[in-house]
Amino acid sequence: QVQLVESGGGLVEAGGSLRLSCAASGRAFSSYAMGWFRQAPGKEREFVAAISWSGGNIGYADSVKGRFTISRDNAKSTLYLQMNSLKPDDTAVYYCAANSRLPEGYYSGSYLYDYWGQGTQVTVSS
Repeated sequence: QVQLVESGGGLVEAGGSLRLSCAASGRAFSSYAMGWFRQAPGKEREFVAAISWSGGNIGYADSVKGRFTISRDNAKSTLYLQMNSLKPDDTAVYYCAANSRLPEGYYSGSYLYDYWGQGTQVTVSS
């Protein structure tokens, strides 16, 4: 089992940047496929970015490609999401998620993840 705690959210103007962190506790973070998802008010949770347990496979939603960067530090058991050129449409609660049973690769389906953090609010003003 793993516990996930997100941090780094906040209020930022359009065009600004934020860096989200997801600290994992529990065993074997390095064996977990990880992902970032977000949910805006009145909308369904959507995929943002994902990374394989090795860090060698990464994928992004088209809406964030070129602006967001996902990374992980297995030695620190931490997942990151660097968000640049933020837009008001990026406003949402951002969640990190983990799964230990998937083979090497990145996964965009939220149903594939077993563990979720509590979320961190990101608000982008226009």
